[in-house]
Amino acid sequence: MGFLSFIVLCVIAFLLWRISDQMPDVLFRLSEVQKDIAEMRRQGERADDD
Repeated sequence: MGFLSFIVLCVIAFLLWRISDQMPDVLFRLSEVQKDIAEMRRQGERADDD
């Protein structure tokens, strides 16, 4: 049982490491999506004003 717990702990540590490794890229992509959504809203407001 101790060996199985060790393997599970190693797998969890690996997954957390991979997630933290990808975090800067994920945050950058989220900020780009926010910019795109804001630009679409501005274009929609301009179209409504015309």
